[in-house]
Amino acid sequence: MSANLTEGAVQDGAQAAFNVQKIYAKDVSFEAPNAPLVFNEQGQPELNMNLNQKVGKLADDVYEVVLGVTLTCTVGEKTIYLAEVAQAGIFGLSGFDDPTLDAMLGIHCPTVLFPYARQAVSDLINQGGFPPFYLQPINFEGIYAEGLRRRAEQVAAASEGSTVVSEGGNA
Repeated sequence: MSANLTEGAVQDGAQAAFNVQKIYAKDVSFEAPNAPLVFNEQGQPELNMNLNQKVGKLADDVYEVVLGVTLTCTVGEKTIYLAEVAQAGIFGLSGFDDPTLDAMLGIHCPTVLFPYARQAVSDLINQGGFPPFYLQPINFEGIYAEGLRRRAEQVAAASEGSTVVSEGGNA
């Protein structure tokens, strides 16, 4: 999909433009609720990662994208640590048609933010006294494509539901 983002992206003959205006940490949190006892904890740690994204329009052609990463480490029922990072960026995007703009905000902006979020999470965990942890690369294009597929299924299900209701009303 990346290769196709620029095809048909120009709107009304305008030149399409993408720029990063600012990257910043919007929110950072680290908790080790059972420290210092957890440093002697035995067992296989289990890691759970939650990834989310928020997009807000700040002005014409200016968007804030926030990539949220939450990493929870547990052993059994005991929380070892919880690291949360909301890595944000302000992006200028102009001249894109709506589908391409949506793809840029859903794929390229989080791809730019991810290395910063990954480093922040790693630093928090290390500074918390735990072994370094490096998040593996994430395929934002795949996540975006899955989101599009789910939206299409919801639209199809909603239209089938309204068709069934109208058929039931005619019976």
